Amino acid sequence: MSTVAEIKSAIASLTLEERAQLVAELCEWQEDDWDRQMQSDAAAGKFATLNERADAEYKAGKTTPLAQILNES
Repeated sequence: MSTVAEIKSAIASLTLEERAQLVAELCEWQEDDWDRQMQSDAAAGKFATLNERADAEYKAGKTTPLAQILNES
């Protein structure tokens, strides 16, 4: 690929996971204090109520598929 447009086109064809991997690599992302705190909070169950609510809303059909949200932008 030799142009920015070609690179953008190639990125657009990536899956969300591949895009996240690319962004992490380009930004030389490393785990920081915030990431460690989030992991600690998750392990301690601090997000359990939020997760339960999200699951209930999903099961009740009150959510929008991510693919639909991405296609709207």
